[in-house]
Amino acid sequence: MKVVIDTNILWVSISSRSSSHWIFQNILGGNLTLCVTNEILEEYAEIIDRKLGHAVSEAVLSTFDNLPNIEYVTRHFRWFAVKSDPDDDKFVDCCVASGAVCIVTEDNHFNVVKTLEFPKVLVMSLSEFEQFFNTEK
Repeated sequence: MKVVIDTNILWVSISSRSSSHWIFQNILGGNLTLCVTNEILEEYAEIIDRKLGHAVSEAVLSTFDNLPNIEYVTRHFRWFAVKSDPDDDKFVDCCVASGAVCIVTEDNHFNVVKTLEFPKVLVMSLSEFEQFFNTEK
């Protein structure tokens, strides 16, 4: 299952003590294909570095470099879908370009994406995605 995971979900899923650690485990285990762009990876690195430290950031990104289920996406078009936080557009663009099932996020800026006629992008909260994932596997 191809997904785009917002930074706010990814960094908290790294810790084995986190209730969302199942996401990170399923990425590592190959059950989820994580779709990313260079911009998304840069944001992951920045936030993980800030929240969990440089060593954790390096370890996670090095691991991602070696996983076959990390799909590197080139954005050929920018949708400018998240006007209230244009920095979030990279996740929408990645989702559209990769054909991912959805964006997983807890960021309310993405609520506007749910109302778009085109491009149609499914946005799920962590709990919604957990239910979806468990029914689809």
